[in-house]
Amino acid sequence: MAVAVVVNSKFRVGHRVRPPPLPAPATAGTQLWRRLAAWTPVFLGAEENSSSPVSAYSGRKVGRKEVAALCCHCGTAPGGAKDDTEEEDSPLVGGAAALEAESPWEASPSTSGGSASSSTTTSSSTPSAGSMSTPGKRNNNNILWSDVEVRRRSKVYWGRQWNALDVGTAGVVVSMHALCLFAPWAFTWGALWTAVGLYLATGLLGITLSFHRNLSHRSFRLPKWLEYTFAYCGVQALQGNPLDWVSTHRYHHQHCDSDKDPHSPLEGFWFSHMSWLFDTAAIVQRCGEPSNVGDLEKQPFYRFLRHTYVIHPIALAALLYALGGFPYLVWGMGVRIVWVYHVTWLVNSACHVWGQQPWNTGDLSRNNWWVAVLAFGEGWHNNHHAFEYSARHGLEWWQLDVTWYVVRLLQSLGLATDVRLPSRAHLLEKKKATTAAAMAAAASSS
Repeated sequence: MAVAVVVNSKFRVGHRVRPPPLPAPATAGTQLWRRLAAWTPVFLGAEENSSSPVSAYSGRKVGRKEVAALCCHCGTAPGGAKDDTEEEDSPLVGGAAALEAESPWEASPSTSGGSASSSTTTSSSTPSAGSMSTPGKRNNNNILWSDVEVRRRSKVYWGRQWNALDVGTAGVVVSMHALCLFAPWAFTWGALWTAVGLYLATGLLGITLSFHRNLSHRSFRLPKWLEYTFAYCGVQALQGNPLDWVSTHRYHHQHCDSDKDPHSPLEGFWFSHMSWLFDTAAIVQRCGEPSNVGDLEKQPFYRFLRHTYVIHPIALAALLYALGGFPYLVWGMGVRIVWVYHVTWLVNSACHVWGQQPWNTGDLSRNNWWVAVLAFGEGWHNNHHAFEYSARHGLEWWQLDVTWYVVRLLQSLGLATDVRLPSRAHLLEKKKATTAAAMAAAASSS
């Protein structure tokens, strides 16, 4: 099979991308499938659209319904650039300007000069050419089944001094895993369904919808009472208070896969998955104090959650024990928290190691379908890094994105407003830039 090599302008390393396959002859079965695939429920955003742009992935023409599912009508980009983001159903009212004033960290998705070739703000400290292996060639530093080469391994567990926060974080993570050991002997159906319900509340509403898309990227607005409710659900995931979580994530996008990235697989798969959590001083050393969450710090509710963070999971644990005894504690706290832990961490690790890169984002982000299934759509990570501001990560109709479905439902109920999505023009411009980079790399390597 022919292999085209994409040279990442920021990393100056090679990426392997497969050319789009030739279309198969249409059969009766495929024609029926295409008709079914072109239909999208109204609440998911399917609307008539007479245009038919080139798909951002395969270079094919897509139908009107599929274009409508991709998004949008008209709007204003973050930072004020026209036609980069769009809101469905109604135009933005003070949208971008208000969002920019509330969240000064957010930058325009377009690069300087109006180009959409990269929407990620990255540090000038980028990995060397050794951060990725030569295509088709593997060495001992590569992560298993990946072309990502580990550049250096951080000494997290030994060879450094642990502070009190490191010890406390490790103690919580270890204790939650230890609690899971009792799960087979503490199983009841009531405990299981309690864990599933809390998984949806804390993982879907708390982490992916609130902490990530709403607070970190301001992809949409919610009434304050609902925003605070979802944020409180995120606190019960035991991944930190909103201020610290959002600050770390914004630093990740600002310095993605560079020496300043808080959790890059260039320092090892397990470092990006969980080990980075136990070296809190390293984040401050790399990125500085969390000064990028001024929009949240000015709100008393988030300051209150930071100061009282430990109390809330303890209160939930006590409530579960009172309702169902030890089984509810094991499944509602231990099993559920560990499950949400690793699902969230896979976005930081697996989605920078395994998967496809349809967009040239200047980092290692990948689209990973099985992480998307587990993490309510967060696995379409290359899409997210290409359009950070977008409330929708699964840009194709077949890319399952449960978090987006919830946002769309909230929008249809009038609860979510100023929903930000990439416009058709931005999608096409980004695709054009990615294709141009691939062609230039292929020409230079031939």
